[in-house]
Amino acid sequence: MGLETAWLALLGLLLAGYFVLGGYDYGAQMLHPFLGDTRAERQAGRETGRSPALEAIAPFFLGNEVWLVAFAGVLFGAFPHLEGSLLPGLYPLIVAILAGLVLGNAAVQLRGRARGARGRRCWDALIVFGGALPALCWGCVLGLLLHGVPRRPDGTFHIGPGDVLTPFVLACGVTTALLFAAHGAAFVALRSAPELAAVARRRGAGLLRAAAAMGALPLLLTLFGAGAAMTNRVTSAALAVLLAAALAGAWRWLIRGHHVRAFAATCCATALPVLLVGAGHYPYVLISPAGTGLTLGEAVTDDATLKILSVFGVVVIPVILAYQTWSWWAFRGRTGRRHPRYF
Repeated sequence: MGLETAWLALLGLLLAGYFVLGGYDYGAQMLHPFLGDTRAERQAGRETGRSPALEAIAPFFLGNEVWLVAFAGVLFGAFPHLEGSLLPGLYPLIVAILAGLVLGNAAVQLRGRARGARGRRCWDALIVFGGALPALCWGCVLGLLLHGVPRRPDGTFHIGPGDVLTPFVLACGVTTALLFAAHGAAFVALRSAPELAAVARRRGAGLLRAAAAMGALPLLLTLFGAGAAMTNRVTSAALAVLLAAALAGAWRWLIRGHHVRAFAATCCATALPVLLVGAGHYPYVLISPAGTGLTLGEAVTDDATLKILSVFGVVVIPVILAYQTWSWWAFRGRTGRRHPRYF
C-alpha cells in the first residue's frame, strides 16, 4: 500500500508541477496583447513586434511541457485501470487541450515571422486562444473530478456532454482560466522591467479578484449539494481555506510590489486544486456523485510492475527537477538585461 500511495503522490506532483509551470505559460499567452498602460503603447508593441509577456516565458517555453509528458507516462504505466476508466469520457476535453497547445505553440513560434502589424494580430489572437482553451479545459477536468463521474450499473464510468456543461464544472473551468492568467501576470511582473511590472501587477490584481469571485460559485454550489462530492470533507475544507489564503496573499503582495512572494502565492494557488482532488477523494482516485468510486487499489497496476517502474522513476524524476532548476538559474534576472530577444 505504501508503494501505491507513493505513486499516487508522484502522479499528483507531476500534474501540480505542470499546473504551476505550464500555468504561467498559458497566463502569459492570454495576457500578452494587453500589457500596456494605454492603447497607443499596446499598438506600438504590435507594430514593433515586441511582446514582453512572451519574452518573459521564452527561455522556459516548451520545456515546461515535460511535466505533462511525465504525468501521462505515470498515468498510463502505473494506473492503467484509471486511465481506461477516465480518458475515454474525457476525449473531447483532451483533444481541445492538445489543439490549444499545438495552435498556441505554433503561433508563438510563427508570430516573429509575420510581416506587419496586421499579420501579428492574427497570430496574437491564436496565441491568446491557445492559452485560454487549455486553461479552461483543465479547469473543467478538475471540476468533473471534484463533482464525480457518473457510474453505470456494470461498474464502468461514463462522461457525457451533460456532465461537462453544468454550472459547477463550467465555473471551475472559468475560475482556473482566470487563476492561470493571474499566475502569468505575477510571472511577467517578476521577470520584467519596473514599468511593465507595474502594468502586470494591476492586471494580475484584477484577475485575482475575478478568480476569487468566480471561485465562490463552485463553493456555494457545493454547500447547497450541487457541487463537489468529497470523501474527506475536513481535509477538503482545510485545502479550500488554504486556496483562499493563497489568493488573498497573492493579491496583497502583488499590489504592494512584492513580486517573489506574489508569484510563490500564485504557485500555491495553482497547485492546490490538484491536491484537493487527490487528498479530498482518497482512498478513491475516481469518484461518482453518489460517493463511491474506483479505489487506489483497483486503479493501480500490480506490485511487480510498480517495482520495475520505480527504478525508472528514481532516475527520471531527479533529472526533470535538475533540468528545471538549471533552467531557472541560467535564465534568472529580468527580461532584457541578461537574455536576447526570442520572439
